[in-house]
Amino acid sequence: MYMNNAATTWPKPECVGRAMADFLAGGGANLARGTASGRDLKTLDLVFTCRERLAALLGGWGADPRLVTFTSGVTESLNVVLKGFLAPGRTVVTTSMEHNAVIRPLRRLESEGVRVEILPCDGEGFLPPAALERALRDLSPDLVILSHCSNVCGTIQDLPALAALCRTAKVPIVVDCAQTAGLLPLNAEELGLAALCFTGHKGLMGPQGIGGILWNPKFARAVRPLVEGGTGSFSHLERQPDAMPDKFESGTPNLPGIAGLSAALEWIDATGLDEIRAREEALGALMLEGLLAIEGLSLSGRRTMAGRLPVFAVNVEGVDNGDLAGF
Repeated sequence: MYMNNAATTWPKPECVGRAMADFLAGGGANLARGTASGRDLKTLDLVFTCRERLAALLGGWGADPRLVTFTSGVTESLNVVLKGFLAPGRTVVTTSMEHNAVIRPLRRLESEGVRVEILPCDGEGFLPPAALERALRDLSPDLVILSHCSNVCGTIQDLPALAALCRTAKVPIVVDCAQTAGLLPLNAEELGLAALCFTGHKGLMGPQGIGGILWNPKFARAVRPLVEGGTGSFSHLERQPDAMPDKFESGTPNLPGIAGLSAALEWIDATGLDEIRAREEALGALMLEGLLAIEGLSLSGRRTMAGRLPVFAVNVEGVDNGDLAGF
């Protein structure tokens, strides 16, 4: 039985592997590098379609595909945002439940003069909106960054409330949706997010090695690109172009990964988020019931499926966690 979907979902829909193989076997051309042959145009259409599907699913600004930029995964996405926006003297607020993809870049930036403030979550991994409200008032931060759902205990943050507080305070909020994209309804524009960072290989059901950022266009203009180089566009310029998505996409992208992700997004659309979420909740409730019935087992996070995803962290009395994970 496979029980590591928080790390990467498996099995993938069959269409994912087929799309990747078809791209490679079909003489997949590079993106915007070279001629306008049929193969080149097919690659352009593939990438554009994937951007369109992501913008529609995640609630992009006017569903504009240009506001979706691809990365190798959510870790790179978060690094792009944090290192491209924060500078010495700026203040960032985050939570005690963040993944190392957030904490480690922040510690590096802290050593370079960025002020990092970490808000403690409660015993279930939940950040009370009142705690963020106080931080916004007392610290006047330049940025808030947090995960939508914990990859450790599955607790879902009250994103609408937290985002509303940031909108009122006029502080940009960036959200790590590694665990929720493809499982929960998201609308970055309605929430007023500065950026939504995602990975393709978890709830989006795509392959490893592909992820991205959905940008608020105003915030994107304030972020410096982490990598600069060839974009297949504006080649006469010696400086990185500001046009989206080129600004954040130097070098050849993971085109087989984009092919697989696009197929996965089509599968999600055909299946429906409601059906996917209902199945996740049913399996999660069954798992939760079984875990709570085990004598000597303690569960981190919420003890009901309300306000959580089926991501579970447990301790068993007298058993080393490393040994338990190997069972």
